[in-house]
Amino acid sequence: MCLLLLAWSVVALAGPTPTDAQRQAATEVAEAIQYGSYAEVTLDDAWSKRAFKRLLDVLDDQRAYLLQRDVDDFSDLDTTLDDAVEDGDLDRVYAFYSRYQDRVEARLQWLVARVDQGIDYTYTGNERLALDRKDSPWAGSEASLDALWSKRLENAALTLSLNDQTPEQIQKTLHDRYTNQLNRVRQTNAEDVLVLLMAAVTGTVDPHTEYLSPQQGESFDIQMRLSLEGIGALLQNDGEYVKVSSLVPGGPADKSGVLQPADRIVAVGQGNDGDMVNVVGMRLDQVVELIRGPKGSTVRLDIIPAKAVDVTRTQQVKITRDTVKLEDQAAHSKVEEIQRDGQTHKIGIITVPAFYVDFDAWQAGETDYRSTTRDVAKEIAKLKAQNVEGIVLDLRNDGGGALQEANSMIGLFIDRGPTVQVRDARGRINLYGDTDAGVAYDGPLAVLVNRLSASASEIFAGAIQDYGRGLVIGSRTFGKGTVQTLSDLSHGQIKLTRAKFYRISGESTQNRGVEPDILFPSLIDPDEIGESALDNALPWDRVRPVQYRLYGQPWRYLESLQDRHDKRVANDPDFVYLEKQAQLIKRLREQQTSISLNAEQRKREMEAQETEQLALENQRRRALGLEPLTSWVDARDRSAADDGQSNASDSGTANDKGAKDDKGKQNDKGDKADDVEPIDRAELQETSQILLDYAQLMQKPPAN
Repeated sequence: MCLLLLAWSVVALAGPTPTDAQRQAATEVAEAIQYGSYAEVTLDDAWSKRAFKRLLDVLDDQRAYLLQRDVDDFSDLDTTLDDAVEDGDLDRVYAFYSRYQDRVEARLQWLVARVDQGIDYTYTGNERLALDRKDSPWAGSEASLDALWSKRLENAALTLSLNDQTPEQIQKTLHDRYTNQLNRVRQTNAEDVLVLLMAAVTGTVDPHTEYLSPQQGESFDIQMRLSLEGIGALLQNDGEYVKVSSLVPGGPADKSGVLQPADRIVAVGQGNDGDMVNVVGMRLDQVVELIRGPKGSTVRLDIIPAKAVDVTRTQQVKITRDTVKLEDQAAHSKVEEIQRDGQTHKIGIITVPAFYVDFDAWQAGETDYRSTTRDVAKEIAKLKAQNVEGIVLDLRNDGGGALQEANSMIGLFIDRGPTVQVRDARGRINLYGDTDAGVAYDGPLAVLVNRLSASASEIFAGAIQDYGRGLVIGSRTFGKGTVQTLSDLSHGQIKLTRAKFYRISGESTQNRGVEPDILFPSLIDPDEIGESALDNALPWDRVRPVQYRLYGQPWRYLESLQDRHDKRVANDPDFVYLEKQAQLIKRLREQQTSISLNAEQRKREMEAQETEQLALENQRRRALGLEPLTSWVDARDRSAADDGQSNASDSGTANDKGAKDDKGKQNDKGDKADDVEPIDRAELQETSQILLDYAQLMQKPPAN
């Protein structure tokens, strides 16, 4: 019996081992990425080095668990990982994972034991904690990691202390946090290990190539639908954190204004008073499950705001789950009125949250199926009936959708012609275009974009720019210029990048995105959000341009338009704030590479940062004739409320009836006299001003 018990314990400690199905899946993934990817992939020693490095980053990107000798003990994988994947010989890789899991379990046990001894920090020392250890060397001893984790533990306690928790509350919070993490680690199975390995393997190709386990594959479509039935936020891994990558247009998170792209989620709580579950280090699918829930229920999130300089200071937000209806994502319009030289000018605004089509109705041959193009055509007719002098297409935050809709929507503004080129891995190019005669609108046009305008939005904006059909205004777009397909494997599925988009000018939209004709400052950090921020993103390149006619030459007017824009926004409170805030956040982030573990010093640093941010906000408020705020927390809360109001007020087709200031801007103050006009609304109004300038300049062409 003793021998049997001994044998069982050895097996139990050995960790997960690969099944035959998982071995076969690995070989099929190896074959798929070599012979099915757009990028050229050769599984050799050079690739193996990249894959092993990526595996280390997937497992321990902050160099907080593994020791140098652990990496050395499995250094053979540096040149043999290619063979292991191709042959399905995964035992060595799984053994490496078992070593990693042992280290993680031991560290979490160490943390629980330390916490259970009591929290008695004085927070009076002079030590600092580095915020990013991605480029740090592996620790040479457990004592080195003990020192690191002692600082991490003290920082966790200090953060809670600064949020007014007592030592007893801090002890319970941290005990629960690390115990829950330990329990989750112990539940790791062989399938989890395969997913992590394949993340490293596919991540060497490009950021959109991905292996889906059978469970992930079966729920793929369901997950896509459920993302519209929870809070409407799409999430991605970001080291130890789960980060918001985008918001579903018209979804609860989008409407509430309390969640933004690049926010990192620290904890999730159910209802108004449910316990907060720490999700740092938790798998993405587990975090998604916690956030999902029935319509009408409430979820609370502890987040590190994207704009936060102190990444250890969290903010709690509350969102009511709901179902996103098609009409919430549908294109809609309104009229912007501009007072200029004693006259009222009308500019039409069409907001396009997504490129959608009712595929089922379309395939069934129904004649009245819903689509972006059809809805935009209807809004154009409404605006023309109101005698607008130009139309702005607002594609901000439009993450794309159906390619056919981008293609057909371009056709509303041009009379036949090519719209986009698609190049496959063999270099073959398919040309898509508008074949319908006639246009729905031939007047002055502008396309407003931002960093979250992606894929189909970029195809549309690029085509409008190339044809000279209108102006592109805003900030550089996302840069998602690739096409993916999903294929079944014997065990799971693989999503492969198979092609690349190119504009009719021959330039790719990949990585660089679309560069606007007139740039607006942006608070979205391109190092955090965008294709260029993703590891191993495919590069920008170009193919031969195709023949197409020009509908105009907006570039002839850009110098004059830029000059008028600069003069107009030089003293505009919103644009001054936007420019200075973007510069401030960038400077503070570059300066803050570590945080103090001294409570008073930490408070001084946070107060200094928040004082600068509050000063900018109050400068803006005074210029708008509003009362200044007393704290930066109030500014964040008010900003969220303003954004939420903006989303709500822009959802209809009726004209806004708010009072206008001396620049012709709408002051949509609703029932609150203290509401600040949201930044995104200011961008829309300035775009309308630029388009009016353009319309008036075209009436008097510049001299050659």
